[in-house]
Amino acid sequence: MSLDSYVTLSHSGAKILIYGASGYTGKLISARAQQAGLDFEIAGRSEASVSALARSLGVSYRIFAVEDAQALRSALKGVTAILNCAGPFAVTARPIMEACIDSGVHYLDITAEFKVYELAQSLSKKAAAASVMLLPGVGWDVVPSDCLAVYTASKVDKPRRLRIALEVAGAMSRGSATSAGEILSVGLLVRSEGKLVAAPNADTSVFDFGEGNVECARLSFGDLVTAWASTNIPNIEMFVHVKGDAFPEGDLSLLPDGPTPEERDANRAKVVAEVTGEDGSIARARIETVNGYSYTALSSVEAARRVHAGHFLPGFQTPASAFGAEFAASIPDTRIIDLDPIVPSR
Repeated sequence: MSLDSYVTLSHSGAKILIYGASGYTGKLISARAQQAGLDFEIAGRSEASVSALARSLGVSYRIFAVEDAQALRSALKGVTAILNCAGPFAVTARPIMEACIDSGVHYLDITAEFKVYELAQSLSKKAAAASVMLLPGVGWDVVPSDCLAVYTASKVDKPRRLRIALEVAGAMSRGSATSAGEILSVGLLVRSEGKLVAAPNADTSVFDFGEGNVECARLSFGDLVTAWASTNIPNIEMFVHVKGDAFPEGDLSLLPDGPTPEERDANRAKVVAEVTGEDGSIARARIETVNGYSYTALSSVEAARRVHAGHFLPGFQTPASAFGAEFAASIPDTRIIDLDPIVPSR
């Protein structure tokens, strides 16, 4: 995407605000922001944990709860964009998005929760009128899958069907486990001829993530919204393959904060996209990245850096629409692999 397409504004003296910075993923993102030299502050609702993190990073901090509308809007003064890392996002996204629109501040988050993407889409016109970008999903959900969908769709003529499969491996953080419950609560959905419809009896399918075909179950990820916005493909289905104990059961409060560095290093993340054209031809590709938590720290900070530099498009955007299909592969240690296409017999 040409930078000429972007709205560019000067944000001299303004900062990026990382909310939920003292959570597991928030700490990874804050550490990466410091490493990348991002001009940022951190925020959250717990004075003790946020102030301790701020001291260790050598940055300023702000304390507020998102349900306190006045405090939230006051905290957004002098801020270019807020990067929301506080889940469940079903609770935090709406008040922050609305405050951002009122305050002229861009909104980014790292959610995988389907309802948040619908919310951002519903607020798009209001945000655009305020020259505010709403960009949920700047982490592993949904940067690799969104960009891969656009990449794969370019390989066929008149794409009609998109299937995306995620491989989830390794331990989850408590926050991610809570968000997973929000995803499951939506039920099984597909996009059919452009419309979201329930698919309670949807079948499983098989995908190859590089080690042979494995069975994948359907799940309603945010790509049902983002891929539709990015590719305009009318029929979209989402699948997931869970390796090991990636989806925990039982009392989530007993879970560790999240995977150790060694666990992250041992579990790379993969997504497969399959696009069918009007003539029946099928293009397939796979993207492989570092572990999802490690990738989220890298991609969210890079997204925030670009927005802070003044590169944004007003209204609801996806990673691919905001930064181009090349964005996912610009993150270190990421590669896209073209898989064998399927050409219809004549």
